[in-house]
Amino acid sequence: KAHGQRTAISGFLPLQPKSVFMAKQQFSTPKKNAPIAMDYGKIPPQALDLEEAVLGAIMLEKDAILTVLDILEPGSFYKEAHQTIYETAQSLSMQEKPIDLLTVTEELRKTEKLEAVGGAVYISQLTSRVGSAAHLEYHARIVAQKYIQRELIRVSSDIQERAFDEGSDVDDLLDFSERELLNIAEGHIKKETIKINNLLKTALEQIEEAGKREDSLSGVPSGFTRLDRLTSGWQKSDLIILAARPSMGKTAFVLSMARNMAVDHSRPVAFFSLEMSSIQLVNRLIIGETQLASDKIRTGRLENYEWEQLEYKIKDLEKAPIYVDDTPAISIFEFRAKSRRLKQKYDIQAIVIDYLQ
Repeated sequence: KAHGQRTAISGFLPLQPKSVFMAKQQFSTPKKNAPIAMDYGKIPPQALDLEEAVLGAIMLEKDAILTVLDILEPGSFYKEAHQTIYETAQSLSMQEKPIDLLTVTEELRKTEKLEAVGGAVYISQLTSRVGSAAHLEYHARIVAQKYIQRELIRVSSDIQERAFDEGSDVDDLLDFSERELLNIAEGHIKKETIKINNLLKTALEQIEEAGKREDSLSGVPSGFTRLDRLTSGWQKSDLIILAARPSMGKTAFVLSMARNMAVDHSRPVAFFSLEMSSIQLVNRLIIGETQLASDKIRTGRLENYEWEQLEYKIKDLEKAPIYVDDTPAISIFEFRAKSRRLKQKYDIQAIVIDYLQ
């Protein structure tokens, strides 16, 4: 048929059943350089032979599963039968029972899952795939890598689908995208154990560096001298919770600390205020910096010399690397996403949340 006729037919294809659409697609001639929305026929990343080798090694040698427990989860396996077998082995390990061909088969029989995974014959075939568990960890890491690739494909597909939805909110989409990718990253980044001699070397280097400092502070200074003597400054990964009854000065204290860190020591600070607006916070900083009466700041009724004092005193605040966010009822996911962005963009050294409830 003429090309024009084919184009007319393909224009009505979406109204026909999917099977008809696919059949006619095969006979239509695509336009040159036409964009392809999706590549069909691709198989998700997988390593079935290595999955079999991992399961076989686990059932072949005693305590072999301990090598892969922190690397693989049941969902890491592509084949559903392999997920079930690994989950069964995990269960036996938690019960401190031996894991071998017989115990795994019996446990699957008890839970009525044996036939679903291929029967006792398939279980026995797995142990014949490998001679030992010598390369178990290497094989397991490849299986884990394939799982991460599949997860990235799944998440990117979800993001693409949501992005095409005209009714979706862009901020929500960004939050969803960052959260999903973060979950994949955090779920599969494992820290290795370190021998103490390496840790001692690092600790001694930090002690030497601290000794060279005139102020002897190894962390972020709070600006309160006696407190800094006790803590040597707030250290990395510290979580400090300040608790007191209402109207005892908690906000004033942490606001003063944030000011000291940023103004006196040029340390970037993020301040999340869940109750007070950003303008209220800045006004409190101005009052503390200028020592002017709070009612005068609120009403703006300042004498000429007080205006001069105000303009002169706030110059340091203008340069201070303080980043305020007053989003009310912020979620944990949104807070984490914003914190990560602030760290990447401004290298913040401390985060203040006012207040935790």
